[in-house]
This record gives sequence, C-alpha cells and structure tokens, in this order.
Amino acid sequence: MVVEQLSALDQAPPLRKIVIGSRGSDLALAQARMAECTLRKKWAIEVEIEIVRSRGDEGPSRSGVLNSGSRKAGRKGIFTAELERALVEKRIDVAVHSAKDIPSEMDGALIIAAVLPRAGVEDLLLRKGPASTPITTIATGSVRRQRQTRAINPEARIVPLRGNVPTRLRKFIESDWDAIILARAGLERLGFSPPKFEFEGHKIFAEVLPTENFLPAGGQGIIALQTREADFPVRQIVSSIDDRDTHLCLRAEREFLRLLQGDCDLPVGVHARVVNGELELRTQVFGDGSAAKMAVERGSDPEKLAANVFEKLA
Repeated sequence: MVVEQLSALDQAPPLRKIVIGSRGSDLALAQARMAECTLRKKWAIEVEIEIVRSRGDEGPSRSGVLNSGSRKAGRKGIFTAELERALVEKRIDVAVHSAKDIPSEMDGALIIAAVLPRAGVEDLLLRKGPASTPITTIATGSVRRQRQTRAINPEARIVPLRGNVPTRLRKFIESDWDAIILARAGLERLGFSPPKFEFEGHKIFAEVLPTENFLPAGGQGIIALQTREADFPVRQIVSSIDDRDTHLCLRAEREFLRLLQGDCDLPVGVHARVVNGELELRTQVFGDGSAAKMAVERGSDPEKLAANVFEKLA
C-alpha cells in the first residue's frame, strides 16, 4: 500500500507523539536530530529520540563480530539489528539509519518509509599536512576503499581502521599513518568540511576523492527512516517528508546489492543519480583480480535498471 504524502502543515497529525530510535554515536545522533527537525517542521507533534545500543557500537573486543573470519557473518546489519529489534518490539516508532548500513534484504515487517535529501556521496582523503607529502600508508576499514586504493596506488600499505568518526580521527592523529579515508557526508554532518578543519587542536587536510575511481557504497550520504509496515499512522507522518528522487536512487542501489548479494562487507561501489529526469546507475565491482568491472545504465524503473546493470556484469 502506498501512503500518499501530505503537504499541508496544519493538517491534524494521526498521532501526537512519535519515538525515534538512534544509535548513540555523535554522527547517529546528529542524523536523528536532522530527522526530528524535518518532522517537526512538517507536523505539530512531539518527537522523542531514544538511544538504542548496537553490536557495532560495542566494537570487536566485545561483540566478536568484527573479528569473525566469515564474510557472511561480517559487518552486515551490526549497526541496524538492535534498532530493528526495538522497532519490531514497538519500543520505538521510527529507526533512523545511515542507509548504507541497512542490509539489502530487510525484515519483511519493516520498510524504509522515507529518506532525507542526499548529502555528498564522495569519500575524503584526510592528511596531517598539505597534499605535497607522499602517501605510503593509508588506513581504512572498508574493503571497497581498500580495493579502490590498491587499484590506483598498488605500492601503498593499507591498514585497518574501525570506530566512529571521532575515534578514527583520534587514531589517525596518534598514528604514523600518512592518510585515512572517510565518507564526506558523515564528516560534514559533524561540522568537519574540506579543504581543511581542526580536530582536538590538530589540523586535518581533506581532499575530495573522484567518484570515477572511488565510487561510493550503496546508500552513502543518505539518512533513512525505517518504520513498521503495518503502522499506518506513523507511516503517514514519516512518508510525508520523503525525498522522492533520493528514494528512487536508493531503491536502485539496494536492488543491485541484493542481486549481487553484497552489502558493506564486499568491494562494491554503486551510485544512482537523476539525470534529466532519468535514473543513471553506475557500478564498480571488484573480483579476485585487481581490475574492477564497471557498468553504467539509464532507465526509469529502479529495480529494472538494477537488474539490467547486474546482467551486464554477469
């Protein structure tokens, strides 16, 4: 059932209050507040944010997940599972996620009811000094970014990097690494923007990486609002703030990942955008070799477009 969007600010809301669930990291809370602010502008309702701790927030030493040797066990869903459980158990009404963290196959009782307008999709290369210094060691926790980096700088030493944004920046400052790679959207939502910024008294120089080589993860830069499918009053409220073009792009990216059976634990870049009223989907898939398979296609239906691109790479 498609819930029609309501445009009149003064319409009586079907509920007086909704509870938003969020992880407790600085970035997650910043994104939850963005969702809260957007909902309050649309509806005269009370919005409460409740922090839900996830396995991903516990880190490898406590959860054991990130140390698993199984790629399937991997990182899939570790940042979303507890929020989804709280949603199913009706402890919260809406779960706010970074869209790239949501596995491409969700619990059938849940839906992505809305997304906010997409932020910058690029990755940033962060240095401790100007770009004139050579790079020999790069830290990143993303398998996709590791393969993309090796493709253009095969001599670089790549080391793992985990943790929330402040933790990663702190580790970088304390290390002898030459650079780290982080998502532009997350940094900017925390107030850190290129070409340079300060973190705990240290200057960080930020270079925007070209998407031609560093195609982003599916859903990168998108904030997604997840609800129970059967909760029509909440869906009515949440769907009214949905950014249609961003949602169409997300549907195409998620469908491609579903067909590929690859989420954040596989070296896959996928990015959809609207060009002259039509969807364009670009993909970058790394296999056993160093070279990536690339494909680009345009179409109007997100799922059909994803299927067409998938067939080109098969």
